[in-house]
Amino acid sequence: MNQHPHTTPVLLTGAAGFIGSHVAQRLLARGQPVIGLDNFDPFYPRSHKQANLNAVAETARSRGQPFDFVEGDLCDAPKLAHLFALHRPGSVIHLAAKAGVRPSIEDPAGYVRANVLGTSILFEAARAAGCARIVMASSSSVYGNAPTAPFVEDMPLSDPVSPYAATKRACELLAATHHHLTRMPVASLRFFTVYGPRQRPDLAIASFLRKIADGTPLRLFGDGSSSRDYTYIDDIVSGVLAALDRVDHFGLRVWNLGNSTPITLSEMVETLARVVGRTPSIERAPMQPGDVERTWADLTRSRAELGYTPATSFEDGVRSQWSWMQSAGHR
Repeated sequence: MNQHPHTTPVLLTGAAGFIGSHVAQRLLARGQPVIGLDNFDPFYPRSHKQANLNAVAETARSRGQPFDFVEGDLCDAPKLAHLFALHRPGSVIHLAAKAGVRPSIEDPAGYVRANVLGTSILFEAARAAGCARIVMASSSSVYGNAPTAPFVEDMPLSDPVSPYAATKRACELLAATHHHLTRMPVASLRFFTVYGPRQRPDLAIASFLRKIADGTPLRLFGDGSSSRDYTYIDDIVSGVLAALDRVDHFGLRVWNLGNSTPITLSEMVETLARVVGRTPSIERAPMQPGDVERTWADLTRSRAELGYTPATSFEDGVRSQWSWMQSAGHR
């Protein structure tokens, strides 16, 4: 089915989440109807997600664009089939997942259900409804402790170090199978540590900013040399929309969406302290099982094929997040 990705409604899973709510706003701002789906997983407070949805609804009102929201579980196949039949989305942006490396070690079966089974049911519903394309969130965690860096999309991937990473790699394999059988264009986007306004409260930057401001000690795992390729939310959203608009030209594609500027844990803490204006106290702890030593995105493919050019420096992004946290009462 040849439906232009700019003009048809988008089914957005995980719409009430951190990344999902920002994607919804950008879609609405460019004149695209959005159908949001989220199950309000209790991993963090519902009130945070409701506030995210309120921001999306305000964008929809101001732009005069339809935003329909449905609370539901991806694993509810009849509900998903009804959703597709009712709204006839031309595209799916699939961001819903149980997130987090360490929690996945405590609940591997829950992660497999939500991430792998949920994705499989979504793919089948999209096929049955004649949907035109799917863009799906994967994760830099699929690279594991890759021996070389930066990480390139066609590196061999056989050693995930957490159940979360394994589920994301499984979803990429499901995407490949789905494309093979249906010829539906599918993109898997490997996100590298996304941060910015509305970041999940359990993630390091949000948590550390609060603790530095409160004078609570920071518990740092390892010697401070581990690094992450932190990517600002606006840059990620630009990559998601570029993938939506261009995946039809590729059929099946994996793209890294990162910043390609790894920041060590020590540098991250120094930047946060500078932004808050307080010196943190530090408690050292051993590296945690499932954590990787580093992440670092090679952006050669996504620059060439998506025009993806991350533009936000780490300190500027942290300042934006801290400003939002203060104004939203999350500090």
